[in-house]
Amino acid sequence: MGELPLATSLNGWKQKVVAFAGGLGAPGLFLISFLDSSVLTFPVINDLLLIELSIQHPARMPLYALMAALGSVLGCVLLYFIARKGGEALFHQKAGKHAHAIRHWVEQNGFVGMLIAALLPPPTPFKIFVFAAGVFEVPLHSYTTAITIARLFRYFGIGYLAIRYGADACDFAGDRELCSFASGA
Repeated sequence: MGELPLATSLNGWKQKVVAFAGGLGAPGLFLISFLDSSVLTFPVINDLLLIELSIQHPARMPLYALMAALGSVLGCVLLYFIARKGGEALFHQKAGKHAHAIRHWVEQNGFVGMLIAALLPPPTPFKIFVFAAGVFEVPLHSYTTAITIARLFRYFGIGYLAIRYGADACDFAGDRELCSFASGA
């Protein structure tokens, strides 16, 4: 497959992780999405990797989008269970002054709240909503369904834009500077 241009635009260990994941194709995209949605943070990287892989192999876009969605959903479920095990203190620490508003949002909006939060593009602090869902015990079925619908919509949408618009799809990913890989800039 060769070196992924995206990997060369990153620094340090993230460059190595993205190069490794990109070299794996769909399983690598699953890995990046799982890690990004659970214990590590790779802001925008899974979106950009999905764009890059979809541009390189348009016929595989549905597989890439599905793997990104599946990795993201499973990563969110892991974080949900970590939060349920005793994350309220950490939630308040991370959410800071927004803790009360986020708690209210999650408790009042459940399914729709998680659906909206999962659809919002970076830099929306999505993980705090995932963590809050676990802490405040949003029903797992409702939570997982909302995340799955939102992630499938998001990643298939990004994949479609990558095939349709090529490098210009980077504008939709929200980070044109990082996405300069596709245009060769």
